[in-house]
Amino acid sequence: MKKLVIVDDDVALLSTLQRRLTQPGWQLTGFSEPVSALQLAAQQADLYLLDLRFARQSGLEFIAVLRQQLPQCRIVVLTGYASIQTAVQAVKLGADDYLTKPVDFQLLKQSLFGQEAAAATTAATEPDFLSPEQLQWEHIQRVLAEHQGNISRTADSLGMHRRTLQRKLLKHRPN
Repeated sequence: MKKLVIVDDDVALLSTLQRRLTQPGWQLTGFSEPVSALQLAAQQADLYLLDLRFARQSGLEFIAVLRQQLPQCRIVVLTGYASIQTAVQAVKLGADDYLTKPVDFQLLKQSLFGQEAAAATTAATEPDFLSPEQLQWEHIQRVLAEHQGNISRTADSLGMHRRTLQRKLLKHRPN
């Protein structure tokens, strides 16, 4: 059985990723609390999906240790805070791919499992993408959590007016 480890401090996103990335023959493990690179390496996984900003840690801290201890594993960095600098740094440290949130789900599956495996599971799983409304909702929730529920700081971070953010938050999560 192959193993996928997902590291993301956004519990809602972690849960969604675990549910949507479940595939026959794969064991999924998720970490939403601080963890060391050695603890991740001890998982002996085939694939690692790492959040760049993981709690007070950087997902970049994990890459070199994972690459050294598990040279054959695939490492994908997923971030809502993309920059050329961190993308270059991640690749230099040994990451196989660097994706930005919100991510196209089909692209994420291809990055993790390869094009053939991603296509093979398409018919057997739920739709391969989140709607723009779902992506926006999840991103807003993550940024809101990062700012400890502070609407003004979250709105500033998202580049929107506070009232616009409040209207979006009053709506129910899109299906």
